[in-house]
This record gives sequence, C-alpha cells and structure tokens, in this order.
Amino acid sequence: MMKQTNVLSAHDLRHKKNIAWILKRYWQLYLLLLLPLVYLILFKYVPMLGIQIAFKKFKARDGIWGSQWVGLKNFDKFFNSYMFERVIGNTLRLSIYSLLAGFPLPIIFALMLNAMRSKHYRSFIENVAYMPHFISTVVMVGILMQVFDSRIGVFARLYTLFTGSKDVPSLFSSAAAFPHLYVWSGIWQGLGWDTVIYTAALAAVDLELHEAALIDGATRFQRLLHVDLPGIIPTITITLILRCGHIMGIGFDKVYLMQNNMNLKASEVIATYVYKQGLTGSSDYSYSTAISLFNSVINLALITLVNFVSRKVSDTSLW
Repeated sequence: MMKQTNVLSAHDLRHKKNIAWILKRYWQLYLLLLLPLVYLILFKYVPMLGIQIAFKKFKARDGIWGSQWVGLKNFDKFFNSYMFERVIGNTLRLSIYSLLAGFPLPIIFALMLNAMRSKHYRSFIENVAYMPHFISTVVMVGILMQVFDSRIGVFARLYTLFTGSKDVPSLFSSAAAFPHLYVWSGIWQGLGWDTVIYTAALAAVDLELHEAALIDGATRFQRLLHVDLPGIIPTITITLILRCGHIMGIGFDKVYLMQNNMNLKASEVIATYVYKQGLTGSSDYSYSTAISLFNSVINLALITLVNFVSRKVSDTSLW
C-alpha cells in the first residue's frame, strides 16, 4: 500500500513538472490566450450575476442584492401579456423563414463555385458575392429604403413601368412585406460569406474519390451529388445545429432600423420588445431581463435537442 502511494506521488510530481515545463516553454502563447480569457470572464461570466434581476423587482437605488425578490412574477407577467403571442410568433416566423430560405442557398452556391472550371471567373464571382457582407447594417437598411422608396426608388420606377400606375405601394409600411424584405435582403448580404466554410470543406474532399468516379464514368453533376455533397455533410450538420440554436435569437439592429408604426404588427420581435421594455418607456429592467432569460433558455433547449437528434441519426454532433 505504501509503495502504491509513493508511485502515485511520483506520477503526480512528474505531471506537475511537465505542466511547468510546457508553461515555461510556450509562455508567449499562453500570454496571447490571457486577453480573450479575461474578456470572457469579464463580459460573459461576471454579467451572469445580473440574471437574478429577472427574479426581483429591481430598483437602482437598492441595487441588485437589495431589490425585493418576487420569484417568477416577471415571467408570469410576460406569459400573460397580449404581446407574448405576437413577439414569439414574429420571432419564430422570421427565424424559420430565414432558415428554410437561407440555409440551403450557400451550400448550393458553394457547390456551383466548386464545379466551375475557370479559376478567374470563379474568383470574380466569389469577390462580388462576398462584398455585401462588409456593408454595415445601417447602410444596408438605408439602401433598402432608397431602393424600395415608393416615390423615387428603383422599385417605384419598375412598378410604374410594368403596370402603368403611379400609385406605388409602400413596402416598408406593409406588415405583410416586412418578412420578405428582412429575409431576402439578409440572404443577399450573407450568401457569399456563408459559402466560405463550405468552400473550405469542399477543398478537403479527397481527389481520389473524384478520380474513381471519373473511371466509373460519372458525369460532373453525378460527382457533385455523390462525392462533393456527401463530403461536406458533417459541416452542414454542425452548421445546422448552430443555426437551430439561434432560432429565437433574431438580431436587434436590422429589425429595429426597418421597424415603423405601420409594420409593427409583423416586426416586433423579442429583441426589440426587450429593448423597449428595458431602456425606453417604463424602463422595467426586471421584466426585460426575464424575457431575455426565457429566450436564452429556449435557445439552449433547442440546440440541445437538435444536437441529440443529430447524434442519434448520424455520427456528427457538437458534443
């Protein structure tokens, strides 16, 4: 028994020496790691203490710890609010619409680019497709407003040209048109950039598989379906899992900038509702925090569920 203890102690000592040697040998790398680590702690983990505001009636003069505990009252207020169905419905509608319309297109686009024979033509198309990604959200919405302006916009000119009518509908004031404007403008802006990960995955496909397919007489389209596409299925699966984890996480900036009193029925999502409840009007911090916490829990449940299904159906999952 004594010998076993000595052996374990010697092993632990040797392990500690190895760690000390690694830290000393690669201290520059660990020093570079220190900054993002501090960032994560300060801005991701420390703010988690503020989650308790969702269970309190927060007052600034009392602080987080001194405010009255109210339990699930803020959550109950949201669930019974007339805005609950609207903001949840709008958020799900925009997210699912974006997922169904926008998720397959980068995959198809990447496969098409990979099939091009001319490298110069392919490079030109890639650069043109990437450019919209670098347009800021504010500028993007400004472009949309100019293009779809009912008086002087390109849409107004085309509408008058094809219909002969000068009574052009205002799409930015239409609740029915808002989801289409939001989703397809986002697809146009992100299509090229979203293909980067699939292009990288296609570059890793074994060329010997293509050579074997050519020997068997496969056409280029058949190789695309039976070699390229199966080769990027793991990447597609991981990307889909991550996208499903953000179904309830519609971004704030673009929706808020496109929002107005006329399309509010279709454009009020969780992010904009939280902002208005927490930072404008009544400034109910506890209520807005409760909504945000509910949103985060749902996103966590969704990504866990999709990951579980993916692990059962295939061999690819996040964990």
